[in-house]
Amino acid sequence: MSDQLSRMLGERPWLLADGATGTNLYNMGLVHGQAPDLWNESQPDKVRALHSQMIAAGADIILTNSFGANATRLRLAGAQDRVHALNRTAARLAREAAQAARRAVVIAGSIGPTGEIMAPIGRLTEAEAAAIFTEQAEGLKEGGADILWVETVSSIEEMRAAARAAQAVGMPWCGTMSFEPGGRSMMGVTPPQLASLIDRLPCPPIAYGANCGTGPAELLMAMTGFVASGNERPLIAKPNAGVPRYQDGGLIYDATPPVMAEFAVLARDLGVRLIGGCCGTTPAHLDAMRKALIEAPRNPRPNAETISARIAQAMALSGSTDD
Repeated sequence: MSDQLSRMLGERPWLLADGATGTNLYNMGLVHGQAPDLWNESQPDKVRALHSQMIAAGADIILTNSFGANATRLRLAGAQDRVHALNRTAARLAREAAQAARRAVVIAGSIGPTGEIMAPIGRLTEAEAAAIFTEQAEGLKEGGADILWVETVSSIEEMRAAARAAQAVGMPWCGTMSFEPGGRSMMGVTPPQLASLIDRLPCPPIAYGANCGTGPAELLMAMTGFVASGNERPLIAKPNAGVPRYQDGGLIYDATPPVMAEFAVLARDLGVRLIGGCCGTTPAHLDAMRKALIEAPRNPRPNAETISARIAQAMALSGSTDD
């Protein structure tokens, strides 16, 4: 494929994806309960500034501020008729930040779950979900996104709907699920099941993997399931920066930059190609991850015991608590 992400994957052993969007926008003044996507129009300078900070910290891939910018979620804010405009603007702001950089940066159009339960358990059909995703993808494409980045999905049906949307708009895409500590998504999907599904999708993604969850150790355990599956498609690992706690009027995540740096090295040694952070991951975390990926020597592929021990040690040394 000739897309920017595939070209960079062909040239580099790993790429650094960005950190949290919502968490960092809250730190910049976003009020809890307000849809972050609305800031694309009301606070564009702050959204653009966050992208620039992630790029300065070393991000090769930045996700647009559009995670919840679908009709279902925007309906809660009375903005369901602004899907196309908000997504187009989200991609444009990211593109503007990337153009100011002196290196190639991939603009990934973030698409989160619909917010509805998929059939047969719920009432939302695959066709309806595909239409919701397609509307969002069209705006992201028009705004200048290089790829679509579908994240925090929990069901096979929703992943298939996302693939259909990418196919409908003619864009390459990446897809990640969020896994619980027990090793399954909220809808019961395991990493091996997702690995088996990926190549059978109507429009397979460039890369796939896991994001969010309860922290770096648990997400790395999910990655071992992908590695063991034998699927050779590039992997994505983008965990939360630990567990949040309320402090000084905001949420603080307990995985410090050194902990996320250790995660990044472990992920790289597992064979993960796209490494970043989700909720709680700041530019400071990302900077530490980039430096560790460059400086730390490669080690043999870690097993579950090694992952647990090294993350626990990093948490202890940084004064964090691995709850």
